[in-house]
Amino acid sequence: MKRWGLLLLRVSTGWLLVMWGLDKFVNVEHGQRVAESFYLGIGSQAVVQNVFGGLEILLGLFVVLGLWRKRAYPVAFVVLLITALAVWKSILDPWGWVLDGSQVLFYPSIIVLAGAMVLWGTMDQDELTLDARMG
Repeated sequence: MKRWGLLLLRVSTGWLLVMWGLDKFVNVEHGQRVAESFYLGIGSQAVVQNVFGGLEILLGLFVVLGLWRKRAYPVAFVVLLITALAVWKSILDPWGWVLDGSQVLFYPSIIVLAGAMVLWGTMDQDELTLDARMG
């Protein structure tokens, strides 16, 4: 069961990064609004969105495939940590009872971050990866 659980966690976490990256190409304006709302406007230019999107797609595919995990997993963790920090209010107060600007739909950011930690911490136990197959 563990090997299939790690596979599901790896594919779902990596695919989330792919979807976020694709969104930066398909709906650049959405990415710009996200950058403005949650990242102090950093990276809100369309060209930067495209570059980030491309890198995010590549990173997500590495995670999905389990390729270059020693490099990809820490980077994915940092990306997901930055995301979790950007929505910290929603993690601490999902319903906005105390903190304005919270949204319960952002609460899972902490769960995704925990999943990235599990992937990174159990890298040597995940057998269904390209890295494991290639030796």
